[in-house]
Amino acid sequence: MSHPALSSTDAAFATFLSDSARGPERDGVFALWLVVRAALGAAPPAAPAARQPERLRALSARLKSLNAPAPLRRSLTAAIADLNAPRVAPAVVLSHLVAPAAECLSRKVADAVSAAARAARPVPAVARAAPA
Repeated sequence: MSHPALSSTDAAFATFLSDSARGPERDGVFALWLVVRAALGAAPPAAPAARQPERLRALSARLKSLNAPAPLRRSLTAAIADLNAPRVAPAVVLSHLVAPAAECLSRKVADAVSAAARAARPVPAVARAAPA
């Protein structure tokens, strides 16, 4: 099962990719998109895959081949390490990517990451109950 916010996030990042020029900016948007997808895949209600550590290793290797701006690259590496940690919430990981995205890419990209972070927050049990 995939996260409900994945389709809107994919659409937003596809727009950002088409609008960005070749080079570090486009590579940064693409790298950020990959990490956001991985974080949303680990967020509830999506069930984390048994192969999640293997996927994160592959993602880390893929990011090394991209020419993202240095501050963003460091933040993405830290985000992958946090996603590997057992008790770090994906929403927290995504919220830590908002500032580097705004600094290195654009405010619109940062807003998309912020929206993904809000969507990745777990819903409290009280809010999940259907109204009587």
